[in-house]
Amino acid sequence: MSGRAQSRPKNKLGSINVRSSAVETSKKDKNSMYVRSSAVETSKIERSMKAYYVYILECNDGMLYTGVTNDVTRRVDEHQKGLNKTCFTYKRRPVKLLWHEMFNDIEQAIFFEKKIKKWSKAKKQALAHGDEKMLRILAECRNASHYDFRPE
Repeated sequence: MSGRAQSRPKNKLGSINVRSSAVETSKKDKNSMYVRSSAVETSKIERSMKAYYVYILECNDGMLYTGVTNDVTRRVDEHQKGLNKTCFTYKRRPVKLLWHEMFNDIEQAIFFEKKIKKWSKAKKQALAHGDEKMLRILAECRNASHYDFRPE
């Protein structure tokens, strides 16, 4: 291994890869075994080892719903069954899972979910379909002085 520090892998959108392994916060004992030094560190490690998902559903009427969960299959099933009558998707069933992404940290997942909820439908669909070019175009500023994309 070279003396250079390795950078963390990046995903297609240029942010830190959310599937990268959890950061170790444990300390080594004399036998080189990892031991947890406090209940706080234990909590952080256990929380970082869980999987959380941000997902986008397409409703029957074409509307998109964005959510966060720790079990995508169970959550989509709950949307399909209409268990919560006050849920956005209740009257828009059946729903179809368009996209989901795994996160190791619930706070990262919630942050990304809130970010996506503010996006336009077209931008969410570009993300779901993996269309990087369209995602970049839709992320551009739309002011007349800044807007570069001009469809023919």
